[in-house]
Amino acid sequence: MIIENILAAFVELGNIKTITLMMVGVAGGLIAGAIPGFTIAMAVVLTLPFTFGMPAPQGLATMVSVLVGGLSGGLMAGILTGIPGTPSSVATTFDGFPMARQGRPGLALGIGVWSSFSGGMISAVLLVTLAPQLARIGLEFNPWDYFMLVMFALTITASLSGRSLVKGLIAGAVGLLARTVGEDEAVGMARFNFGNDALLQGFDFIAVLIGLFAFSQLLRDVRDPEAAKKSLTEKGTVHAKIEHLAAIRVLAKHWAVVVRSSLIGVFTGILPGAGGSVANILAYDQAKKASKTPEKFGTGTPEGIIAPESSNNAVEGGALIVLMALGIPGDVTAAMMLGALLIHDVVPSPTFIAEEPVLAYSIFIAFFVATFMMLGLQSFMLRVFVLVTKIRMYMLAAVILGFCGIGVFAINNVEFDLWTLLWFGILGFVMRQFGFPLAPMILGVVLGNIAELNLARAMAITTDISPFFTRPWSLFFLIVAIFSAAYPLFQAHRAKRKWTLFYMPAACFAVSVPLFMMGGIPRPILATVVVALGAYELWRRARNGWQLAETQGDEIVEDG
Repeated sequence: MIIENILAAFVELGNIKTITLMMVGVAGGLIAGAIPGFTIAMAVVLTLPFTFGMPAPQGLATMVSVLVGGLSGGLMAGILTGIPGTPSSVATTFDGFPMARQGRPGLALGIGVWSSFSGGMISAVLLVTLAPQLARIGLEFNPWDYFMLVMFALTITASLSGRSLVKGLIAGAVGLLARTVGEDEAVGMARFNFGNDALLQGFDFIAVLIGLFAFSQLLRDVRDPEAAKKSLTEKGTVHAKIEHLAAIRVLAKHWAVVVRSSLIGVFTGILPGAGGSVANILAYDQAKKASKTPEKFGTGTPEGIIAPESSNNAVEGGALIVLMALGIPGDVTAAMMLGALLIHDVVPSPTFIAEEPVLAYSIFIAFFVATFMMLGLQSFMLRVFVLVTKIRMYMLAAVILGFCGIGVFAINNVEFDLWTLLWFGILGFVMRQFGFPLAPMILGVVLGNIAELNLARAMAITTDISPFFTRPWSLFFLIVAIFSAAYPLFQAHRAKRKWTLFYMPAACFAVSVPLFMMGGIPRPILATVVVALGAYELWRRARNGWQLAETQGDEIVEDG
């Protein structure tokens, strides 16, 4: 039966018109993702009207192609200009741009392309094989669990702050504060608007992001008149040739980072509201924590490109899992896909795959095919985009700023968003000058609204705070958050203090508690394995006589 459905789906998609539309969709998505301010959601929204008159499989395949192309397009701008083309490519700039400035843009681009492809393929496989099973996890999450998930994500601020933890915490707090401006979504009250109607709508996230990264970076690039008259090509930092073979070798060396980051992306995509903007930073953080050389992150290390690009391409696979199985859109782009399904009289539900197998498998196959198209077309589009870097910096800055302004204004057609772009651009420039990291601030802006909304929902259900600590998933994220926050301290004192010998075993024992509480069969079995791992690590340290010098190498190995 499955084979028949797959063959029927291939028949639906296997015609010249559909394949051509998919190629155009991938190319359009790549262009949209590469232009700062022009988000994937905007590209999908613009594509939606053109699918009205198409058959359902053809229209949805076209939209999936735009989606897949847009997820990968952001790395072009992020690596070559330091400006993320999309929110889901923010973390790619942390190491991609430094690597390009060091004279290795071809390798950086190649790593980004193949990481995107690998993450997309892993996500596609999981989409086809695990959709019904993974979708059930999303049903278990309640507001308390979502809030604790955000608290765990906010602990990333510590590891993204580099050597200046205080400045990182300040930046994260400023991001959270910026998110509170405007009308409270939970109760509709005005906050921090000072009687100004424009401030009542709050700061648009895209305008804040583009301002902090794009405008501040452009100001840095053109502040020196002599440097502004030169192009990146004249500085000897940009080459049109993309180093595919070298990139494949790098990915083979760091295959564990690819797999782990892709799984993080899929899991984040399953959680409604998280999306690629959270997944790429989460994956970057975990890669940094697991690395043997975390101090190299932010200076152009390959792992810093592999992790975010693998995760952000895997996100939509997870979002489509929940969308197709439950009818819950994981993010804005998935919401657009939901609209497309409804236009074609298809209502996603737990019985969707059983009732509409040909359409469901058409989406599966379109995701696979679009990922392969992305690999081929992006290699060509990257070469075209590299030619843009031959333009003089002051001209390029003016054009990019113009696109940013158009993109920001086009989202809501609100003039205030342009002022937001200006204000946060100046703020980002000042923060860069005084050594404040921008990543924690972006994290605060992304997660602040999710945390506040779910906290309000939890308090509306009951004023009792015990569910935050007694619900299995909530407790799980709380424990992980505590150990995640303590990890920088552990890393600083590793092989120097006795207590670091108990860190990993204690983490294993603590995490196993909520896993046992979840009940069923698979999770208690997993908890038992985790407990056994913690006991083994404890026994190994005891056998070595609790010697710090002898365990230093072991700690580094197991953390990597």
